[in-house]
Amino acid sequence: MSNKQTTTDKRRWFEILSVVLTGLLKYVLMDWLELRVFYIFSVCLFWTLYILKRYQVNRDILRDWGFRKPGFKRTLRFCLPFTVVTLIGIFGYEIFYNNGFLKWNLVPVLALYPLWGIIQQFLMISVIAGNMRAVSSLNMSDNHVILVVSLLFSIVHYPDLILMAFTFVMELFFISAYFRWRNLWALGILHGWLGGLFLYLVVHRDLWRELWMIF
Repeated sequence: MSNKQTTTDKRRWFEILSVVLTGLLKYVLMDWLELRVFYIFSVCLFWTLYILKRYQVNRDILRDWGFRKPGFKRTLRFCLPFTVVTLIGIFGYEIFYNNGFLKWNLVPVLALYPLWGIIQQFLMISVIAGNMRAVSSLNMSDNHVILVVSLLFSIVHYPDLILMAFTFVMELFFISAYFRWRNLWALGILHGWLGGLFLYLVVHRDLWRELWMIF
């Protein structure tokens, strides 16, 4: 193995472990201390700065990570079955139980949550899945990477079993689409809209209220 390859693999492992640490901090800051807004803001700030730092060194890194136009429509089409089934399930649940949870708060949630969705998919897919796929010492097949990373993403949402199941299946579709067309924008937007609706209407979390509770 060349020195260049060794250095690259070390950076990939650093990124993977950094994302794992980010996930572990979720249990401390969000679940235990209930500092949801602080955690989300800190994660977005740290990883945005890291993206900018890497971009200064490598101008092609954004494209390599999936921040690009090609593949947007194909990614949406590939995820369409999951999207349709999810929407039917979410609104069917809302209508059947008649929870009356549809309020104006849902509008800003659907407008802003895709930003958090893009960050999450960047961490799980571009960083973890992409690096696991590329690290020479792992020698994992695409299917193994898809399964492992989807399971990790599900575990992050413990202890909500329904949310864990939802995120596991979602990530199976998303990583498969990413490996084909490498478009992160489509996946982040879908994550934001589907995840926002699921949390709001099924889990009954008012994300807009959670955001402003800090004030």
